Amino acid sequence: MRIGRAAGLTDTGRRRRQNEDAFVCDPPLFAIADGMGGAQAGELASRLAAAAIEEAASAVSDEEGVVGVVRAANALIFERSLHDPAVAGMGTTATVALVDERTELLTLAHVGDSRAYRYRAGELEQLTTDHSLVAELVRSGRLTEAEAAVHPHRSVITRALGTEAEVEVDTRTVEVASGDLVVLCSDGLSAMVRDDEIARLIGASDRDPHAAAEALVHAANEHGGDDNVTVVVFELIEGEPAERDRRAAEATDGHPDPADPDDVTRESVLDDVNRHGAGKGSRWPALLLVLALLAIAAFAVWWSLVR
Repeated sequence: MRIGRAAGLTDTGRRRRQNEDAFVCDPPLFAIADGMGGAQAGELASRLAAAAIEEAASAVSDEEGVVGVVRAANALIFERSLHDPAVAGMGTTATVALVDERTELLTLAHVGDSRAYRYRAGELEQLTTDHSLVAELVRSGRLTEAEAAVHPHRSVITRALGTEAEVEVDTRTVEVASGDLVVLCSDGLSAMVRDDEIARLIGASDRDPHAAAEALVHAANEHGGDDNVTVVVFELIEGEPAERDRRAAEATDGHPDPADPDDVTRESVLDDVNRHGAGKGSRWPALLLVLALLAIAAFAVWWSLVR
């Protein structure tokens, strides 16, 4: 078994002015982060988490490593919050998935209400437990699932990265098999689209991760788009595991130890946050300017020849 196609997609939604979600799609490691906080704080928290996770992705190989990188991201966000009053109290969810192709196991580390699902044979199974107020009320029997779906405080989470010096990280390891799809998502999807519809849309996409991600984000917006929505989908297929040992060895040489918070707070992580913040679209203005200058130069040469 090995990882096949993978896709990540994020959208601001229809009610928010900025996107506070971030994701990592770097096989065999995948992650979702949904930021919270005033002004730019939520966006910064999620991007710090994603950058720290991505920075250490090549060196993570087991449950201890996955938990270590989540705790390192927590320390990074908390430290930044202490030194910058403008973002004090910021936090983010984090759901991280690591695939071991050789043992056919999926390891999850999870804080908050961003979810992980496994889609198998037409059935969708939630693999994570929401750390949210309404989820706690449902588990205690004080709310029904239907009541929780429309509860005014359904977005209130009870655990997050960055709000405390230490964080409790839930972990789970499950078997995966060829034919499975794994879906990670922020609550911008799960709060807008029912699980049975998520399963239907994945099936209708012919299990194509790219088509499924687009269909799920579109459905969330069609249902109101109350929040940012982010989806990561990847498939598991038959075949020999990909050769990643060389890459991991190279990445470990001189790179941060994912379990060491002091290492992942290096400037390389902060530089990565800046690149994430710029996004793909930020290159277009510069490109258009270059094309405009070339066009002007070409016109000047042509004009000098025809005069």
